[in-house]
Amino acid sequence: MKEPYATRRERFAGMMGKAAAVFAAPPITVRNSDVENEYRQDSDLIYLTGFEEPEAVLVLAPARPEGRVTLFVRGREPDKEIWTGRRAGPEGAIRDYGVDAAFPVSELKERLPALLENVPRLYYRLGRNRSFDDVVFAALDDIRRRARTGVAAPAEIVDPGEIAHELRLIKSPPEQAATRRAAEITCAAHLAAMQSCKPGQHEYEVQASVEYVFRKAGATGTSFLSIVAAGANSTVLHYTSNRTRIGPTDLVLVDAGCEWEHYAADVTRTFPASGAFTSIQRSLYEVVLEALEAALEEVRPGAAHDASHKRAVRVLTEGMVRLGLLKGEVDSLIEREAFKRYYPHNTSHWLGLDVHDVGRYKIEGQSRSLAPGMILTVEPGLYVQPDDMEAPEALRGIGVRIEDNVLVTETGREILTNAVPKAPMEVEAVMRRGPSISI
Repeated sequence: MKEPYATRRERFAGMMGKAAAVFAAPPITVRNSDVENEYRQDSDLIYLTGFEEPEAVLVLAPARPEGRVTLFVRGREPDKEIWTGRRAGPEGAIRDYGVDAAFPVSELKERLPALLENVPRLYYRLGRNRSFDDVVFAALDDIRRRARTGVAAPAEIVDPGEIAHELRLIKSPPEQAATRRAAEITCAAHLAAMQSCKPGQHEYEVQASVEYVFRKAGATGTSFLSIVAAGANSTVLHYTSNRTRIGPTDLVLVDAGCEWEHYAADVTRTFPASGAFTSIQRSLYEVVLEALEAALEEVRPGAAHDASHKRAVRVLTEGMVRLGLLKGEVDSLIEREAFKRYYPHNTSHWLGLDVHDVGRYKIEGQSRSLAPGMILTVEPGLYVQPDDMEAPEALRGIGVRIEDNVLVTETGREILTNAVPKAPMEVEAVMRRGPSISI
């Protein structure tokens, strides 16, 4: 468990210099009454330690000779552990996670001031956890009260994402492998959805097919709430109720991804519940597919991140004109963003420990250049609302999104999610014969 976390901490420490940094686990949240939500560790803490237990606090203080890496964890309490599971405790934190020192989190308030004194800068994300903000503020106040003894509090507080999130943006080979496995499992799940979906089912039945594959393959769960949107529900971008009965002529949009070793996949496919696209469904679907293929061509090292979006917007806008959704000259429609009526979102986001992963999209106001090791989604779509009286009647209530996960390589790109077909004829063929992918 000690690697690659020690290396990551060294890289972070080298970039922050003589400052100190504090990372706190998110609090446990209650679903209802005394039932807790499933716990997920903060991704920065996962990145730097691999430690998954709640209530943990990591303090990095590279300039301290007596302990540069300190982890506060829940103490061993056998009476509680028989209810909620075994804990690492301070001894396990040192033994298994490679930190220099570890203490019970009950001692945090007492020990934190000494860890933060006499450093010029504190890296800590304010506002994420207001109750923990008070713990940090109390530590700083404690140091300030002892100013006459010769100690000084940090003069500034900086978001650690300035360093950690840029480090996380470039995925190492093991991170790439974890994402690749998440994509493989997710592809198998989407194929299962195509195979199992039948008119008359409810959306949640398709969701069950998807998430069964996730769990059977050993994924820890979903990387976000699964979207299974039939018919007009597909025009709602983040539809998650998944309760509607699937109609005989409905398109079904499935946007789902699993998490493997904390790394996320995020895949969308749209397919006909009947097993065959109608001509009008195919006409809109093929516009989105053309936009996806064009946008994927823009993913390569050195290209601007937003190049794929610009390319998708042009292809989609041209298609909207052909379909009768928009009228006018394409350049003018793009300039005044008329396309946003039917394509309101961006084409891409980073993918990693978070499904909408961290890392800046612009540098000094300009779209950043793609580099090997970055992983991103490419996901154009078209959504015609059912009550849009300005749209051709046959297109109303149709939503299509197609999404792939892409790794930027030294020479171009690796599409991690090609195992799920996208061409209409191939989609129909899979629905007839079922999936053949192995998980």
